[in-house]
Amino acid sequence: MTYGSRAAMNQPLWQPSAEAIAASRMTAFMRAVESQFGVQLPDYAALYDWSIREPERFWSAVWTFCGVIAAHQGDVVIEHGDRMPGARWFPQARLNFAANLLRRDDREPAIIFWGEDRVSSSITFAELHHEVSRLAQALRAAGVTAGDRVAAYMPNVPGTVIAMLAAASIGAIWSSCSPDFGVQGVLARSSPKSCSARMAISITARRSNSSTASWK
Repeated sequence: MTYGSRAAMNQPLWQPSAEAIAASRMTAFMRAVESQFGVQLPDYAALYDWSIREPERFWSAVWTFCGVIAAHQGDVVIEHGDRMPGARWFPQARLNFAANLLRRDDREPAIIFWGEDRVSSSITFAELHHEVSRLAQALRAAGVTAGDRVAAYMPNVPGTVIAMLAAASIGAIWSSCSPDFGVQGVLARSSPKSCSARMAISITARRSNSSTASWK
């Protein structure tokens, strides 16, 4: 079966316009790097090459440009940069993952969801803030504290994102399994030997191929 010529297969399916490139966040980042470090970055390839030659400057610039929210950044950008694995990035930094993802609190869509049954829903940043706060308060009331593990048996739905952010917001460690996992996969990920969770969160049913299976 032939789907097209070799020449056609070597061509990109889509390329951004010059106007779109000029207005992109990537271009804005490149201009910021040029201004901060006095380098010339005419295109993405030049940025890529510079990031390899100057990894500490590159990642420091990423931190600043992205406006990372942190209690402390630290002076060290890369520790053991010659090791792979073994390199550590911003080892002195103290930050909360959820605080960075929840920096917005407006009515723009934060999550747009489409289910297998083609039913869609969306959650605004303000609604996401509210739901994460509610669950975080419930986790604290149940005794979950920073460093505890929260295990979830949940599919890819907005509720799972909310649960993850709630756990992360109080410094808990999040571990999750999809209902698509087999029994051994779930046990390997969430058993007391591997996870030792303080709290478990689960769905009561799952939908697949237009049918619903109840866990009750």
